[in-house]
Amino acid sequence: MIAELLPDAVASAWRRDDTEPVTLFPEEAAAVARAVVGRRREFATVRLCARLALRRLGLPETPLPPGTRGEPRWPHGVAGSMTHCAGYRAAALARTTDVLSIGIDAEPAAPLPEGVLEGVALPGEQHRLETLTARTPEVPWDRLLFSAKESVFKTWYPLTRRELGFDEASIDFERTPSPAGPGPQPSAHTGTFTARLLVPGPVTGGVRRDHFTGRWLVREGVVLTAIALSR
Repeated sequence: MIAELLPDAVASAWRRDDTEPVTLFPEEAAAVARAVVGRRREFATVRLCARLALRRLGLPETPLPPGTRGEPRWPHGVAGSMTHCAGYRAAALARTTDVLSIGIDAEPAAPLPEGVLEGVALPGEQHRLETLTARTPEVPWDRLLFSAKESVFKTWYPLTRRELGFDEASIDFERTPSPAGPGPQPSAHTGTFTARLLVPGPVTGGVRRDHFTGRWLVREGVVLTAIALSR
């Protein structure tokens, strides 16, 4: 599903569960040696997804140990992002000659726990979510906002190596209208989003990036968001 949100230059792969056997590189295995079984399994599956994406780019498999903040260490010349949640794991990669940075995120398609939204959303965002919820209550807009901000951070961090708070980006959503006519409600919802950075953005190619644009999808119990920052 993640491929639907990304340009052709980005290779991706996804899995619904951790049933496929995966042999980790020693560096990868060491990173989760003390983790619980569930964490080790999702860690392995998401790296399987990354290896499949590397192959689709014509690149060899390589160890992908986590960095200081948990971010994957990609091979030279590769930009990428990983995500995992209950029922979904995915990785998306591209050559840096095509894409500067990628951010993807998956979340369960359910409302955020009580009290979380206030720590994630700016006042203006909360007001916009109320309007969106009134129009399309089938979409868990609060969870979608959380996911979009995760994708923003994953795009931001490789370019800056600095933290980005939830209150340092403001998200606006657009929903793609469903075809008009009689019949049941659509089983999927999709659209685009714009993230306006409220702090100085990264400078790439001599240009300061003050906003990121991405796409979103809600389908089969999963919320997905993705940003691919092209050159």
